[in-house]
Amino acid sequence: VDLFEKFEWLGIFENTKIGLKAATPAQILQHILEQKWGLNPEDKDMIVMWHRFRLVTANGEDKEIHSSMVVKGDDQHYTAMAKTVGLPLAIAVKMILNGTISSPGVHVPILKEMYQPILNELEDYGIHFSEKEVTPTFY
Repeated sequence: VDLFEKFEWLGIFENTKIGLKAATPAQILQHILEQKWGLNPEDKDMIVMWHRFRLVTANGEDKEIHSSMVVKGDDQHYTAMAKTVGLPLAIAVKMILNGTISSPGVHVPILKEMYQPILNELEDYGIHFSEKEVTPTFY
């Protein structure tokens, strides 16, 4: 399916009143997407991530690592998206409040002392990546 057909399915090109006044293009798009992508009470979402890392070690060895994660939502409100976005933020805020993170300012979470405790606690909620080393493939 090409991109144009997806826009047609969303109703982007239809001359339909959507009931928003003085809305920005982003707000209009959000409204349209919420109408099409909204979850019904019995619906559940799921996030699937897969990463493939290729690397060459210092001694020239070629390695390939596959990392994957699947998170399922509980229902319309306790979604996988809410878990994977909200929980890391909540854990980080808790770490700031209890003094585990004491560096002032905004930080990209690339320091192991910041991200490792958050990843560890996320495992308590069933959010984790599984990793395995595989025989490298060449394309």
